[in-house]
Amino acid sequence: MSNILRRQLQNDKDAKREAELRIGGMESVRPQTETEKEMVGEIISDVSVEFRAQISKDGMTPEVVEAIASRVEENVSGSIDDYEAQQRVKKIVLSTISGLGPIDGFANDPEVEDIVVQRYDNIVIVKNGQRFNTKAEFQDDAHLVNVINRIVQQVGRQINLYTPRVDARLQDGSRVNATIKPISPDGATLTIRKFPERGFSGEDYLKFKTLDENMLELLSNSVRGKANILVGGGTGTGKTTLLNMLSEYIPEDELIVTIEDACELRLKQRNVRRLEARAQTGESMAVTIQELLKNALRMTIDRAIVGEARDGTIVELFSAMSTGHDGSMSTLHCNNPPNMVNSRIPILYSMYKDGSFSPEGQALQIAEAIDLIVQIKTIKSGESKGRRVISYITAVEGVDEKNPQRVKLMDIFRFDEVKGEFYATGYKPKALLRKLAENNVTVNEDMFVKTERGASS
Repeated sequence: MSNILRRQLQNDKDAKREAELRIGGMESVRPQTETEKEMVGEIISDVSVEFRAQISKDGMTPEVVEAIASRVEENVSGSIDDYEAQQRVKKIVLSTISGLGPIDGFANDPEVEDIVVQRYDNIVIVKNGQRFNTKAEFQDDAHLVNVINRIVQQVGRQINLYTPRVDARLQDGSRVNATIKPISPDGATLTIRKFPERGFSGEDYLKFKTLDENMLELLSNSVRGKANILVGGGTGTGKTTLLNMLSEYIPEDELIVTIEDACELRLKQRNVRRLEARAQTGESMAVTIQELLKNALRMTIDRAIVGEARDGTIVELFSAMSTGHDGSMSTLHCNNPPNMVNSRIPILYSMYKDGSFSPEGQALQIAEAIDLIVQIKTIKSGESKGRRVISYITAVEGVDEKNPQRVKLMDIFRFDEVKGEFYATGYKPKALLRKLAENNVTVNEDMFVKTERGASS
């Protein structure tokens, strides 16, 4: 290893250590003594009882928050003489009653993407694509459970011994998953996947170096030209965010239905109807993505956008794509395009309860339905660590003539992780270009010229 590379690796470690220290100090305020800890608990209990009815009726309105702050001020001032201790206790109490306790700062930081509470005293965040350990912690497991309850109550959910797991969407679009004992025997867990306040545009993706100009031109024209697109990637790679970006190129006059487990897509067009699945709660019947998609096809639509196809829904989606709903899109968990079509999709087909398909039948339906696969990933190491990139744009070119159980895939663009660059493979997607031409969309075919330094596909 060269000295230059050693110094770079050390600099990276030092920078991350400094960032972790800064992050750890953002919200690490906690009681300094047992007396302070007892005081915090007593004030929280008293104030919660006093304002419970008002909070239940009106929610955390600015007026309620102000009244709570005044009551906390009175309690603290009358019980603690030391000024620093007063400020510390007030901050802890207020963040617990009206905020998210020690993770308040992370929740309000626009650069923080995920907050992962593994235990009340073990909190990790994802910021700008990188994970950081923090020094922030809840007082104990009961404190964490209290905050979890306040979060899920905002959306009419509850967590208790009978329902020890909650998966919910908050009003701002963020996703929340929480568990408590007994299903998480080491204590409560909380995961908040924040949703950006605004969607990212194609220009944003260029600035982030998630793709290059030729790739964006191909994708935007493919959406305009009604190509059926699947976005693939791992957990937390930004599949839904990418799907949202692609949707901005759908013509304004088209009729669109979005179907999601939790509404995260934020399309800008006028003619958008949003459908959201529902888990079974109490007497309410569950409504699945698959049922919603079947219903959507009776609603007069041009395109269906399914947030994620994770079960037998894939069969209904491909049927829609092949029968007049061109331009439909969805996301799937997968490692790369071959993994998607040869492994992940067959598993989803096996979950379809209303019929069965031979491997040849599956391959034929996949080939007829999908035009383009877009794979996104997060770089795990090296100079580009934490950067999200589109690692493949791959055309689906029918069934493999030599093996009719396989779909023929041809990479158009790829990302070279060693050199940190995008390149064109030299392949010109014939079927895709025909479809775009049929929908009056033309593409500058110079973009397909093989990049000189590019590796083979």
